[in-house]
Amino acid sequence: MGNVVALCETNGATLRSNALSVISLARKAAELHGGEVILLLVGKGVSAAADDACRYAPKVVVVDNDGLENYLAETYAPILAKVAQDQGASIVCATATAIGKDVMPRTAALLDSGMASDIADIETADTFKRATLAGNAFSRVKISSDIICVTVRQSEFSPADALDSVGTKSDAEAGELNSYGAEFVKLEGGGGGDRPDLNDASIVIAGGRGMGNGDNFAILEKLADTMGAALGASRAATDAGYVPADWQIGQTGKIVAPDLYFAVAISGAIQHLAGMKNSKTIVAINKDNEAPIFQIADYGLVAKWEDTIEPLTAEIAKLKASQV
Repeated sequence: MGNVVALCETNGATLRSNALSVISLARKAAELHGGEVILLLVGKGVSAAADDACRYAPKVVVVDNDGLENYLAETYAPILAKVAQDQGASIVCATATAIGKDVMPRTAALLDSGMASDIADIETADTFKRATLAGNAFSRVKISSDIICVTVRQSEFSPADALDSVGTKSDAEAGELNSYGAEFVKLEGGGGGDRPDLNDASIVIAGGRGMGNGDNFAILEKLADTMGAALGASRAATDAGYVPADWQIGQTGKIVAPDLYFAVAISGAIQHLAGMKNSKTIVAINKDNEAPIFQIADYGLVAKWEDTIEPLTAEIAKLKASQV
């Protein structure tokens, strides 16, 4: 039995909202393992978020180094593995974001540990539940190694609340940084502007192949900007080249669970539903009244997107202006 080390992503002086999901898992795991929750912040300038992190755990370890300005699994994984060993961790976890999915398998290899990916729950100290078949069934994974590595499906864990008392912060050294020939070239984000990231957004506007072409997504962008929403898409839309691949929501894309999800011109294939069906409120707009998306939608409008999105954007803008 031991402690639980949770890698948390940051955004300036705060934790990213996706970090609150892994903290929820870490607290449950710590109870089962008889240890405490230790949050780990890694990167250049992450010390700025330490105070916020201390609100959620009794101990926060910060590895702040100029050489970690740009994420690479080759440099981050050895740090995560070393901190896990130094802190007596029996579980190492991260949210199943692009970073979490990338760094955790390498960390598991360095620790010679077993791994459960994209988990939906922890049932016992070494047994985890994870979704299969696009979320229509669950399997149980039991890991027998001394240290266990897991990534957490954000949509399955409620965001952690702040604790009554504030934790303590300690610094750790990054050590020798070796990227083993890997080089950071550039980071391309699909959201653009000041829109929130898909994994952090409370509102998501997603378009499907029914949008017709990439230029038509500009109409959804206006709606998203009016509502302060993130933009997403179905795999059919990204495969068709309408929008960047990192907009994809679904079984092979990003898993989201916002407070409000707009599915526009998306039929609702099972692979897409797997990535958004846990959204708190789902609004579907589709001209096909038999589209599967209507089966899970809280509100459905059978109409062409061409006739609805611009009037909807105008009405929302008018409502917001009246509230100023």
